Amino acid sequence: MNLNSITFDNSYARLPKKFYANVNPTPVKNPNIIKLNTQLADNLGIKLNNIDLEKFFSGNSLLEGSQPIAMAYAGHQFGHWVPQLGDGRAVLLGEIIDTNGCRRDIQLKGCGPTPFSRMGDGRAWLGPILREYVLSEAMENMGVPTTRALSAISTGESVYREKEFPGAILTRVAFSHVRVGTFQYFSARQDLEGLKILADYVINRHYQNCVNDKNPYLSLLKEVIKRQALLVSKWMGIGFIHGVLNTDNTSIYGETIDYGPCAFMDEYSSNKVFSSIDQTGRYAYKNQPEIVKWNLACFASCLLPLIDENEKQAISLAQNVVDEFSDLYKSYWIKIFRNKLGLSKVYENDQKLIDNLLNLMETDQTDFTLTFRGLSTLANSNSLEFKKYFSNQNKINEWINNWRHRISQEGKEKKDIAKLINSINPSYIPRNHRIEEIIDKALEGDYSYFELLNKVLNKPYNDQNEYKNFQVPPDINQIVTQTFCGT
Repeated sequence: MNLNSITFDNSYARLPKKFYANVNPTPVKNPNIIKLNTQLADNLGIKLNNIDLEKFFSGNSLLEGSQPIAMAYAGHQFGHWVPQLGDGRAVLLGEIIDTNGCRRDIQLKGCGPTPFSRMGDGRAWLGPILREYVLSEAMENMGVPTTRALSAISTGESVYREKEFPGAILTRVAFSHVRVGTFQYFSARQDLEGLKILADYVINRHYQNCVNDKNPYLSLLKEVIKRQALLVSKWMGIGFIHGVLNTDNTSIYGETIDYGPCAFMDEYSSNKVFSSIDQTGRYAYKNQPEIVKWNLACFASCLLPLIDENEKQAISLAQNVVDEFSDLYKSYWIKIFRNKLGLSKVYENDQKLIDNLLNLMETDQTDFTLTFRGLSTLANSNSLEFKKYFSNQNKINEWINNWRHRISQEGKEKKDIAKLINSINPSYIPRNHRIEEIIDKALEGDYSYFELLNKVLNKPYNDQNEYKNFQVPPDINQIVTQTFCGT
């Protein structure tokens, strides 16, 4: 199959014009492929040569059936209401049905201005594009729902931020780009017709199980809450901090979307913040579950006129569902952290055991990833390596004794406990200093570091002895304290 045989079926572009703006990507001077995700391309049924790829995924040419649009949405950004946002530097090229029969969005990010650019240039520089490529694919390999990176392309043009940078474009693949902010866009305009069209579209595309329910819109709210609760629990389990958890960055499908100033923790701190624009710590690691709940409450408020004509009744029904988020999230979270300790069965004091370890980790600022991964060595032996992370040997010995007693209640062999620990605690994460390293090298024209990091993160749960140095936390002079959005 060549590129021109891709069959588009653009369901979102068939919605009324108020849902989007028709806009073509702005051609670039000299597109060159940096990386193609061949595994994802195969899954999408796309087979193409580099020349076609560079033309299409840079926006320099369009294929038959592609209907480029920029989607309209609104949102709360850091708690402040913005009535119109929309795709300011992204264009949805269209939708295709992948080899598994699933509908997928194909979107270009950094492909020029749109009617929603708000005086911006609509471009992206190389650094954020490489960051999103690495992080989104690492998340996929860790089993976290996420948008995917299909390709990264250099444009041969400069982008100006605080200084001049080389430009780049990311091809992003998602099951959906509909956000909480998409619903807010129509709700704020009191456009009940648009709101109902959008809700019905989302139900028919993503939540077919809700179609025949007595109250399909309340069921939609329940499903979105369920997926978001699972998503944020997975973030917490790997030490991921999104950085800009605005309502316009909250996916209705439940994918991690919009990798901006996101980062993985090195040393554990529940208050950890990386984003340079998060001055108050609103989106700190520990705050993510409550922020997601707040975003979902915004979503629920949009659905009220669809849930019930009686506003009081609609509020009551929606509030009851939103209130279920906390318990649902907690059930996902404790299951993940039980597994991180090598535990499968449910015992009353498990929460205390988890909290006590996290408190010791925070006191000594131990590395989040290495500490949990290191438990597997304790499961099989009396290795002293794990204890070296902690300054108070009496307290960590007490915790280890309690943990050993608890794993004895599992009734499993030690090797099976270790196997469970290693299956959920990654050995490799996209450490911030490694991301900075690949960007610095790429700015010099060297993409070998980028390729190598992607290779290592392709199997994050495997012990890859030849790449042990990628497990190591940063030296003092390598520590990254802030990450940036790139817009």
